[in-house]
Amino acid sequence: MALIWPYLVLIILGCGWGITIPLTVISVKTGFGHLGIIFWQFFIIVVVFGLRQTFLNKKLSLARNSLRVFCVIAFIGTIFPNSASLIAASYLPGGILSILIATVPMFAFPIALLFGIDKFGFLRLLGIIFGFLGVYLLIAPKAALPDPNVAWVIPIALIAPMFYGLEGNFVAKFGTGNSSPIEVLLGASIIGCFVTFPLALLSNQFVNPFVQWSSAHYAILFSSVIHGVVYATYVWLVTKVGSVFSAQVSYVVTLAGVLWSMLILDEVHSKFIWMSLACMILGMALVKPRPQQN
Repeated sequence: MALIWPYLVLIILGCGWGITIPLTVISVKTGFGHLGIIFWQFFIIVVVFGLRQTFLNKKLSLARNSLRVFCVIAFIGTIFPNSASLIAASYLPGGILSILIATVPMFAFPIALLFGIDKFGFLRLLGIIFGFLGVYLLIAPKAALPDPNVAWVIPIALIAPMFYGLEGNFVAKFGTGNSSPIEVLLGASIIGCFVTFPLALLSNQFVNPFVQWSSAHYAILFSSVIHGVVYATYVWLVTKVGSVFSAQVSYVVTLAGVLWSMLILDEVHSKFIWMSLACMILGMALVKPRPQQN
C-alpha cells in the first residue's frame, strides 16, 4: 500500500484538474466574459485559502520580495494565461484544450535554457518536436477540428501553456521569497482580485452572483474550489514524494480532460485528435524533469 498511495493521489489530482477544463468551457459558452470569470476564480481561492491561513493563525508576508512574487504570479500565472484559455474555450472543444495544455513542458524547456537553469538534451528536443507535431495535427488536417474555421484560435490557446512554462521557470530561478506555495497562491489571488474587479466592471464582464444561478455560475464555483483544493494537495504531494514524480500529474490531467469533456460535453473526436494526444503524451515523456540532485 505504501507504494500505491502516491499513484492513487496522482490519479485523483489529475482527474480533479482535468474536470476543470469542461467546466471552463461551460462557463464561457454561456456568454460570460473572461475577466468576470477570472475575478471570481481569484475571489473563491482567497476565501478558501484565507480561511485556512486564519485557522492556522498564519499571516501573509508583506516583504518586498514576497509582494514581487505575488504580482508576477498573479499576472503570468493566472490573468494572462487564463484570459487566453477562456477566450479559446469559447471556440474550441474541451478535449482539444486539454491536449494543448500538455505543451507546457515544451515551452518550459527552452525557457529554462534561456534562464540558464537547465541543460540541453537531444531526447528533450525530440520531445518538443513531438509536442508541436501534435499541434500540427490539430491545425493541418481538415477533419481534425469540428470547425476548421476556428484553427486561428489555437495560437491563442497556446499562450496559456507558454505563460505556465514561464511561471514555473520564474519560481525555479528566483524562488518564492519567504512564502510557501499556498501563501503565494493566496497573495497572488488577492492582488488578482484588485486588478480584475475594476476591469470586469469597466468592460461590462462582471458576473453578478445575486441572480438566479445558471449552469455557468456553478461551473465557475466548482472549478475554482476544485482548483484550490487540488493545488493545495499537489503541493503536499510534492513535499512527500518530490517534484519529479509529482510532475507526472500532467499526463493524467491531459487524459482526464479529454475523457471528462467527452462525458460532460458529449464531445466526439476524429482520429487526428487521438493522434495528436499520442504525440503530446510522447512529447511529455521525453521532455521530463531532470532528476533532482541530492
